[in-house]
Amino acid sequence: MDIKVVNLNKSFNGQQVLNNVSMAFKNGKITCLMGASGKGKTTLANIMMGLQKADSGHIEGLQGKKISAVFQEDRLIEHWDAVKNIFLVCRKDFTEDYIHKNLNKIGLTDYEKKPVSSLSGGMRRRVAIVRALLAEYDVLIMDEPFKGLDFELKKQVIGYVKKMTEGKTVIIITHDKDEVEMLKADLVTMN
Repeated sequence: MDIKVVNLNKSFNGQQVLNNVSMAFKNGKITCLMGASGKGKTTLANIMMGLQKADSGHIEGLQGKKISAVFQEDRLIEHWDAVKNIFLVCRKDFTEDYIHKNLNKIGLTDYEKKPVSSLSGGMRRRVAIVRALLAEYDVLIMDEPFKGLDFELKKQVIGYVKKMTEGKTVIIITHDKDEVEMLKADLVTMN
């Protein structure tokens, strides 16, 4: 079932952020959500995840669905290492070896036994991506997941994301048209 956003409205302190927003995200596909800064993309994602409530309007197609997310900020447990951060949310049948293999697939090395607070921004971002992808989910929402990654690394991580999410519903907030092309994603724009 596709996810449908129907006439969604949200304001903060009298400032309208979402104004009668309607759009659809295809089931089993990657869709990129683009729009200028301040257009409410993150607010929409937060409403979809149940982290904020809309003032009016509704969303269809998310009832009973498990959602995994990569937020704008990495939201890692700073004093834990990468593997522990992933074990926190991943399927219980995954082994430490499987987690290491996934980290290696996106070029993450030299992270073992180090608290994530000591890793670079790009390394932390990749830990957050692997964590979201190894969680159990029906819908994956990623808010600017590839920011801070150089072009080659971005290509590698996008290849990994495409492979790991095949047949899943994925919504990626981005400002980068190249990412849309690399993902071979559908595009939805917020005006």
